Amino acid sequence: MSAIEVRGVDRVFTRGRNRVDALTAVDLEVRAGEFVSLIGPSGCGKSTLLRLVADLDAPTSGAISVFGKTTRQARLDQDYGIAFQQAGLLPWRTVTANVELPLKLHGMDKAARRARVAELLELVGLSDFAKSHPDQLSGGMQQRVAIARALAEQPRLLLMDEPFGALDEITRERMQNELVRLCAETGAAVLFVTHSIPEAVFLSDRVVVMSPRPGRITGIVDIRADGLVPAHDRAAGVREESGFFRAVAEVRAILHGGSGIPAPDGARGVDLR
Repeated sequence: MSAIEVRGVDRVFTRGRNRVDALTAVDLEVRAGEFVSLIGPSGCGKSTLLRLVADLDAPTSGAISVFGKTTRQARLDQDYGIAFQQAGLLPWRTVTANVELPLKLHGMDKAARRARVAELLELVGLSDFAKSHPDQLSGGMQQRVAIARALAEQPRLLLMDEPFGALDEITRERMQNELVRLCAETGAAVLFVTHSIPEAVFLSDRVVVMSPRPGRITGIVDIRADGLVPAHDRAAGVREESGFFRAVAEVRAILHGGSGIPAPDGARGVDLR
């Protein structure tokens, strides 16, 4: 089953006589349980596309479905969780209170909320910080709280917009490793926006490369075609494998206008230009 289907989507922003074509003729499918990253230059429409999937905006033309539903219905059914670059935690609420907020808003009783929060904090390794406030946590810990909150209602899909972009490199790699583990344990599909080629390759089953504005898909690289294990099964050591470096080089080549590095069987990249 498809987690996300995007068909012929355009997004045009107008203000007075000014017109900005943010996205044009975008077609994309994310399968259930699949990790797909969007990468491209700043302003290419990556975040716009994610916002359209999240029902935070509407396409000018074309159609988007989430698990076969309209984006609005998927939002109402809590089929997805969202995490952004800034953790967006409420500073006056404890870690527990931040994570339980969506559960409380949707009417879950107190005992069930506390049990679910305890489970989530154990999942992200923050059980010892349940009573802490955000200003007592590091940036990486705050992002783990935000991810726990996004997982609170057991969504089948995570939408993530550069969630590690503000972190230092060491913390960022740890969070990438943590996200792989969380996805393996939850089985959720992920649509992930990033500017980092190594991050996209490490995390993803497929990397979708987008052009400068107006944003369109110029290539799709199947990371598994170089013999790397599926994204949910990866370990930190994958970053040292030759297949990882080949995939990084191919994504970079497509991003900079090349056609990628074809494998002997021609199965590596799909250049859509």
